[in-house]
Amino acid sequence: MEKDEQIKQLRLLMERLDNDTNVDAGGQRIFETSIYTSKDLADREWETFFRGTPQVIGMSGDLAERGSFMTQNDNGVPILATRDEDGLFRAHLNACRHRGVLVEAETRGNRTRFTCPFHAWTYSNKGELVGLPKAKHFGEIDKSCNGLIPLPAVERYGFLWVHPDPKGEIDVEKLLGGLASEFDTWGFAGMKSLGYDTYTVPLNWKLAMDTFGETYHFTTLHRDTLAESFYGNVQCYDVYGRNHRMILCMKAIDELRDQPEANWNILAATLPVYYLFPNIQVNVLPFGVALVRAYPDPTDPGKSTSQISFYVRAEASEEQYGQIKETMQDFSGVIRDEDYAVAARSQLGANSGVLDTVRFGRNEPALHHYHNTYRRELGMEPVPLLEN
Repeated sequence: MEKDEQIKQLRLLMERLDNDTNVDAGGQRIFETSIYTSKDLADREWETFFRGTPQVIGMSGDLAERGSFMTQNDNGVPILATRDEDGLFRAHLNACRHRGVLVEAETRGNRTRFTCPFHAWTYSNKGELVGLPKAKHFGEIDKSCNGLIPLPAVERYGFLWVHPDPKGEIDVEKLLGGLASEFDTWGFAGMKSLGYDTYTVPLNWKLAMDTFGETYHFTTLHRDTLAESFYGNVQCYDVYGRNHRMILCMKAIDELRDQPEANWNILAATLPVYYLFPNIQVNVLPFGVALVRAYPDPTDPGKSTSQISFYVRAEASEEQYGQIKETMQDFSGVIRDEDYAVAARSQLGANSGVLDTVRFGRNEPALHHYHNTYRRELGMEPVPLLEN
């Protein structure tokens, strides 16, 4: 984030603290609880948001070395992502061209050849078919057109995008909706992976997203954790097309008041959180990034899986890694044990069929934005604002 923007956001937070004000959506909105329970809506979301939209599968640090690979099957399309000998990020359907078996079962590793466990058809990390046993017995195969099926893949600003449709297109600048220049300032591309946690939880994937949409709950739900370091119910909020940015206010902001603005650093006093449509939260920390990706269960609207991946800035020393990883794990634990635990209770209320609606307040603009963005992308009318 450029220095002028950092100062602007910090000034605004101080003003809101001093005046007991907060970001204002202009009114409330009321949504039907069926957004969390409807199988028909969940099916439409699955096809539109997760099968028909480019997906962030991780960050550059997940494929830090040439010859590294990662796999995922979070959106129903098994993906094999690699960094080849030339340093190029590639993605392919993780399915053998012979009988469709996954050619790689491990989630991460270093390998330049991938051999199908069924009949030992072998592929390079560029997706080329480089070998098959008893080729004369099998019959004639044109290796040049029987490699792994390539998927559109783009690496930019430290993120790895893959389109699950081989005919799909990836326009990163359009996907970022005006955030590209700001992302470029953070140096995401040079961050190293510190691992990840995966949680399968009994809640709709949008409820997982909702937990990142306001700080109104901090003094209650997080009173013994985040509330010790953060001011609740005060933030900055800006929309970037289908995406948005929230600036969460830390109590350390008070230490900046007597310092020259030229010395202000937004990471010393806030937590910038970016939402990338449809299912990504990028939490920018002083020492790295916590990347949250939430995916629906394709058969159950009341179930989802979240992966929280941790990355550390390249300048961090080896001695600092252990402490940073412990901090990341604590952060992840708050999401799992507090945010997701209470969101699962919201799912129980929605599942009852008795609670017809949920209400988003003036101080919860991200929730308004999430859900009306989803509706627009599905061709649905946005829920109107109640100006009160």
